[in-house]
Amino acid sequence: MFEGFSEAVITGEGADIFVRHGGNLAGPGLLLLHGYPQTSAMWHKVAPQLADKYHVVCADLRGYGRSSKPVTDGDHSPYSKRVMAADMVRVMTKLGHDSFYVGAHDRGARVAHRLGLDHPASVKAIAMLDIAPTREMYRETDDAFARAYWHWFYLIQPAPFPETMIGGDPDAYWKFKCKAQSAGASPFSPEALDEYLTLFRDPAVIHASCEDYRAGASIDIRHDDEDGGRKLAMPLLAIWGGRGVIEHCFDALALWRERAENVTGFSLPAGHYLAEEIPDQVAMHFREFFARH
Repeated sequence: MFEGFSEAVITGEGADIFVRHGGNLAGPGLLLLHGYPQTSAMWHKVAPQLADKYHVVCADLRGYGRSSKPVTDGDHSPYSKRVMAADMVRVMTKLGHDSFYVGAHDRGARVAHRLGLDHPASVKAIAMLDIAPTREMYRETDDAFARAYWHWFYLIQPAPFPETMIGGDPDAYWKFKCKAQSAGASPFSPEALDEYLTLFRDPAVIHASCEDYRAGASIDIRHDDEDGGRKLAMPLLAIWGGRGVIEHCFDALALWRERAENVTGFSLPAGHYLAEEIPDQVAMHFREFFARH
């Protein structure tokens, strides 16, 4: 995977961030952020298609993959999207980009949302895969959403309950959760799946990823409320899977228009893992969107 890309660990404040990066090192920066329970490997079919024009940076979020797993606190603040977004600004600055594009999936897209709010001068445009805003998704939770996204409510239970249960058979948990969200398909290449499972077996990753969700249901919503209605100013592209939960449970564009000034978007024929199910389409839409901005 990632032929021609380099690997590095970028020293940060409170966490060191593992990155794969490559492509046109003289071109604009493009930061790609993964979701749960994956790593930067999820971009291995998309990143090479963008490497001719962009300096593509695929990062493991703090708590995931080969990045640091900081000790948490009672507010889950080390795993707030505010702190995770600040990690990424430092990563991109150290790689030579004071402003850059962001493409992001799932939890990484929630980091991208906060990145655009807290660091608007750093972000030229954001393309998000298969999410609606966190606060609004919780606000509009119904029976169908709770059954489909059961892990949102399971992972936020007090430690160490979910950690202990997942740690009993992390491979079985990972496969059950991810197969359900890919509409029953199996879009993961053997190389990527091996990385996901190998790194997710680490108890520190299991705990940190639970902390990511605990932060999402608490301090992240508090930060959203403290914004006082401030919206993302940069262009936002929202893409979601037409066979997934966002399509069936939410009006994604309406919710993003509550949170962003300039929103476009549409569904594509996929489940949750678009970058691995339909990578050519994702790369094409990213390329076209970023070229306009």
